[in-house]
Amino acid sequence: MIEPRIVIRVKDVMKTDFGTIDGIATVEDALKKMKALKTAVLVVNKRHDDDEYGMINSGDIARHVLAKDRAPNRVNVYEIMSKPVISVRPDMDIRYCSRLFADYNLVRAPVIENGKIIGMVSPNSLVLDGMYKACKIS
Repeated sequence: MIEPRIVIRVKDVMKTDFGTIDGIATVEDALKKMKALKTAVLVVNKRHDDDEYGMINSGDIARHVLAKDRAPNRVNVYEIMSKPVISVRPDMDIRYCSRLFADYNLVRAPVIENGKIIGMVSPNSLVLDGMYKACKIS
């Protein structure tokens, strides 16, 4: 007899605490917020309903500001952020989410429901939280 497949959903492993910032903020502002929140990634807010979310991470800052010797207080977030971002649905199976991360070399993905970000997911949460839950269930 074939055992039923255990499905762990993104909503079961996503983190609901994440930082946001406006695109017009400076990289210096982003760095201060990252340090205060102890995170390396911030979601860049939409400017209006027809806009898309963006994301900025410490790698973007290293590549586009630090390596080019630019002043963090003179560079706006919108100049170096990634936009649009690849997002996932809360009801997505973590197996498919993991494939998306592998295929596109993602470090984080916002979880979007009804056009709003409700959480963030990372490879760590998929593996450590998701696989742990699967092991506990079986």
